[in-house]
Amino acid sequence: MAFDHNDHYHRALLRLAPRDGKALDVGCGTGRFARRLAARGLEVDAVDPAPEVIEAAAPAPGVRYLHADITDMELPQGHYAYISCLASIHHVPFGTVAALRDALAPGGVLAILGCYPERTVTDYAWSAVAIPVNAAARLANSGRGTASPAPVRQPEMSLEEIRQEAGVLLPGSTLRRLLFWRYLLVYRR
Repeated sequence: MAFDHNDHYHRALLRLAPRDGKALDVGCGTGRFARRLAARGLEVDAVDPAPEVIEAAAPAPGVRYLHADITDMELPQGHYAYISCLASIHHVPFGTVAALRDALAPGGVLAILGCYPERTVTDYAWSAVAIPVNAAARLANSGRGTASPAPVRQPEMSLEEIRQEAGVLLPGSTLRRLLFWRYLLVYRR
């Protein structure tokens, strides 16, 4: 598939990132976003539990790919200036965000581009808007790019459940609903 919903939001996520320091890209897939962070000047630890995507990841200066499960890793406390999770947090227990929060350096940013299932009238209304825009974007991008080998898992937590959990685990965070069945959760330490 040429049009990637997550790639569509790269620019918005990059605006949240500092120009230097250390970054962690959780569920990095083939590393497209990790490479963009490194090009910005960050030293990136790009982590994914799927060996096939780590093997398919293109090497880049400033990016260290790690085949690992974030829930099993011992993350250094207060270490990262930026942590990103692009459509990956729903693959692990949501409570994993507490370890990510603790791995942030003072002033660091945790940016989660997440997926949620449609459950409410508002969810379905946003989908009604997203469907034709999605079709147009796919048509405009047909023939470009290749499909990612990253495993896909359907999200289980509703947007309201995510909002409630984030309020407890990431106090002061902001959550915004986005087009293409995504949300942006931002926490600043």
